[in-house]
Amino acid sequence: MENIFEVELFKEKGFVRKRCKKCGEYFWTLNSGQEYCGDPPCSEYSFINNPIPTYSSMDDIREAFLTFFERHGHIRIKRYPVVARWRDDVYLVGASIYDFQPWVTNGIVSPPANPLTISQPCIRLTDIDNVGKTGRHLTFFEMMAHHAFNIGEMIYWNNETVEFSFNLLTKVYKIPEEELIYKEGMWRGGGNAGEDFEVLVRGLEVATLVFMHYKTVDNKNILMKNKIVDTGYGLERIFWLMTGTPTIYDAIFKEEIYWLTKNFSIISPNRELFNLYFRKMSVENDAISVEKRVSNILGLDQNYVRRMLSLYEAIYTVLDHSRTLIFMLGDGIVPSNAGAGYLARLLIRRSLRYLQKISPDIELVDVVDRIYSSIQNFFPEYKEKMNIILEIIEFEKKKYLSMIKQSYNVIEKIMRDYQKKNLKVFSIEELRKIYESRGIPPEIVRKIGEKFNINVII
Repeated sequence: MENIFEVELFKEKGFVRKRCKKCGEYFWTLNSGQEYCGDPPCSEYSFINNPIPTYSSMDDIREAFLTFFERHGHIRIKRYPVVARWRDDVYLVGASIYDFQPWVTNGIVSPPANPLTISQPCIRLTDIDNVGKTGRHLTFFEMMAHHAFNIGEMIYWNNETVEFSFNLLTKVYKIPEEELIYKEGMWRGGGNAGEDFEVLVRGLEVATLVFMHYKTVDNKNILMKNKIVDTGYGLERIFWLMTGTPTIYDAIFKEEIYWLTKNFSIISPNRELFNLYFRKMSVENDAISVEKRVSNILGLDQNYVRRMLSLYEAIYTVLDHSRTLIFMLGDGIVPSNAGAGYLARLLIRRSLRYLQKISPDIELVDVVDRIYSSIQNFFPEYKEKMNIILEIIEFEKKKYLSMIKQSYNVIEKIMRDYQKKNLKVFSIEELRKIYESRGIPPEIVRKIGEKFNINVII
């Protein structure tokens, strides 16, 4: 049986297969003394304040990627909308392969080109609570990709895919080859599965190479006739690697952060603190523990550290959500209490709440407009839509503020009824009912519940 992980390039270059001493997973490296797989939490980030400064803009990184694959026989195609209207199992496009599932991957419809290359805007909200906290989580990102659909005839498979990645990363992006780690794994998503390599550099995963040849039915892998190369290179992550900033947000939103600090009397980030804190957070989950240790190492008051991190968590979150909203609203989502509309409304309201933690003088529409000015060269299709996007956000803001004003009396009455019945936990059913009938966010219910000593589980 074919071993997908044994590729020709590894033999030619002298890569060795190792087993991580921490997680037990297998990986390939040119460094025979490498003991760990390089994937957090097994290894912490070593690129922070230690970048590989090949390119200075995301536009240049993207263009270099697409041009590389065009030179190697791929056809560049336009990106798909972020709203997955051709699918009934998801609302939003979460990876470039979503563009082709299930019709192309199942061989029902021919791909738009074969092989092809694309830079696909993606939205994932599964880790929304980590945005701004970990330094790496985003709700929106661009997945640069190349795909080959081996349906009927073989275009290319694992050997070529790994060779493409190696040449792109070392020759185009100038990453030292001895710093590349290919970690073995298994990928599942959208009804398909396949073995994969996670490509890691200095602790950061920059790409995933999936060899999709299974269909998943009832959590079982069923071999397909089709073999599909599904790759994803994180544009923002590669840019982060090349800037070495404490967080991915500092790389992406450098100009916007400067604008905020300059115009709204916001204290600039403490770089020494952030460099150390977010390196430690790459391998740990206990933020309070990391705060305490970092405070001791740097001789800083822990309350100061907490205030600084809390302020920038809010700034990073607002900037991230604002960029995501441009694509959601620009591709036709209308805020509502259901479906994709609920997700857009969720982001708007989260942004408004976090803005209050930063400064009451900042308008969300101004943040969104400023972010668009930095991406409009590659996404000119939104230029004529920006007025509508900003109008929607402003309308949602007014609606939200009005709802907040009215909701306190409603929730307080419900909480008093809970107290009379000696109930200490607010039911999820009641929480859902309140949101669906009145649009009151769970966070507000929880805040009011604290006043009545009632636990609201979200």
